[in-house]
Amino acid sequence: MLSGFSPLVYPPAGPKHLQKTNRAGAWGRCPARRAVAMSVSHSSRLNKLVREQYMRLPQDGLVQVTYVWIDGSGEGVRCKSRTLDKEPKSIEDVPEWNFDGSSTAQAEGSNSDMFLVPVCMFRDPFCLDPNKLVLCEVLKYNRKPAETNLRHTCKKVMDLVKDSHPWFGMEQEYTLLGINGHPYGWPDNGFPGPQGPYYCGVGADKVYGRDIVESHYKACLYAGVKICGTNAEVMPSQWEFQVGPCEGIEMGDHLWMARFILHRVCEDFGVVATLDPKPMTGNWNGAGCHTNYSTEEMRREGGLKHIEAAIEKLSKRHDYHICVYDPRGGRDNSRRLTGHHETSNIFEFSAGVANRGASIRIPRQVGQDGYGYFEDRRPAANCDPYAVTEAIMRTTVLNETGVETKDYANH
Repeated sequence: MLSGFSPLVYPPAGPKHLQKTNRAGAWGRCPARRAVAMSVSHSSRLNKLVREQYMRLPQDGLVQVTYVWIDGSGEGVRCKSRTLDKEPKSIEDVPEWNFDGSSTAQAEGSNSDMFLVPVCMFRDPFCLDPNKLVLCEVLKYNRKPAETNLRHTCKKVMDLVKDSHPWFGMEQEYTLLGINGHPYGWPDNGFPGPQGPYYCGVGADKVYGRDIVESHYKACLYAGVKICGTNAEVMPSQWEFQVGPCEGIEMGDHLWMARFILHRVCEDFGVVATLDPKPMTGNWNGAGCHTNYSTEEMRREGGLKHIEAAIEKLSKRHDYHICVYDPRGGRDNSRRLTGHHETSNIFEFSAGVANRGASIRIPRQVGQDGYGYFEDRRPAANCDPYAVTEAIMRTTVLNETGVETKDYANH
């Protein structure tokens, strides 16, 4: 242990000429130290080497299972852990559990117990094998789905359309913020240079937080999440990762777990990942969750005609999709879908080949090949992937029209 330092914090980083006290107080003129204090959480500065000695302790055959669920906001995730006597080999080996819904905006205190029903299991990249992360549906006291449990109806719809073999790939954009709510790496009292050099950028003056992004990528791969790529986005401190291709209900399961892992990784680094569709006003890009979609017939030779037919159906149901493409019925997306910054206008439906200013983009290669997939660019970054994928299937495969949805409970 270095003399003079608490075992709970790292010694100050940076060149030695910055590591000296002065009359303004300890580290008062240390830019590196001051920047860390202003931008990252206190917990992230705890000594991770101390934690590591406990993480290496044997578990004697016992397994830690972390239950993950969507809270009453429809955007946040919660978790808690329990011990099982042996490693679960399938989701059926993980028992149901419960939690206090009055503390997650999902129940009243007088009747607060909610059920956690395991639906999808992943390896735990934080506690490592044999420990698990388990995504859960939330049921109320009467065993009916909680209001923000949109997986329940999505699963019914996906079961109905399973013969069409729908594939999805979702591009999750997000923005890194310091603990003070300011974009990570931005000047404290100003703005970075204009957009242009940051998209897929390289270099300390062009990208902020790559360590977080790469740690998240590795953690998702370890967990078994179907992450397939990542890149820096147009606005500095904004990033994107892609999940897919996933078939049916798997899309929502894997994207929600990827989000949970993102928030946990950011917690370790002491920063915040926001999915706000327009975190910064002004001449800055917003954040979306572009959704790539195809059915089996679209992926076959001559599938372009099926793609065009699906787009025609979507064009007649634009208002319905806008309402379900963010958790506030379109109000969040109204800040983003302005017709500027690579977005369409929220009030108009449009489609085009290689057009990133359209509601629906057909990739140029798909137009040339005559088959493949298309991209719905309207979903907001904070959308619920269950709601988005369900809506697409209702419109393009089940042929629903208007703003009302059919109840398939008896199917």
